[in-house]
Amino acid sequence: MIGGVAALIAGLSGCADTGACAGVGVVSQVGVYVVQKGYDDLAGASWELCTRGKCVRGEFEQEAVTDASLTLPDDVDPDTAPVRFRVTRVGAAKPLIDDSVDVRLLHQSDNCGGGGYTRGLAYTKEDGLLPSVPKKVLAAWLEQHESAATAEPTSSASS
Repeated sequence: MIGGVAALIAGLSGCADTGACAGVGVVSQVGVYVVQKGYDDLAGASWELCTRGKCVRGEFEQEAVTDASLTLPDDVDPDTAPVRFRVTRVGAAKPLIDDSVDVRLLHQSDNCGGGGYTRGLAYTKEDGLLPSVPKKVLAAWLEQHESAATAEPTSSASS
């Protein structure tokens, strides 16, 4: 997943050159950055991301931006197809969010003669499911992960 996230970030930022055959594996996938602002607590709610006959499910944690991603087969057809995103609160009978957008997958090179097809999307309460990731959403996600990486470790049991 880390290689896929690195490739997705590189593709979103326009920086595809990670060095001569840097070993960053490019995984075909679709990812959605979900901005939780504007919703009451989504922690524990389930999300579902579907496209091209494949689906993946997960649960929200309490965070500002959630990254939901669906790995696709290497031979995925990159042509335009719908991507559907749903969110359902625990115990709810119907989804809180049920949105879709048609997107074409973009080729992401691994600089080694290979690559994969990826697409980054975003979901905000104000705009719904977007076919691309606005810079402010990507910046918020990066800030969240940089903050987590530099945070003090939580207490651990000592011997």
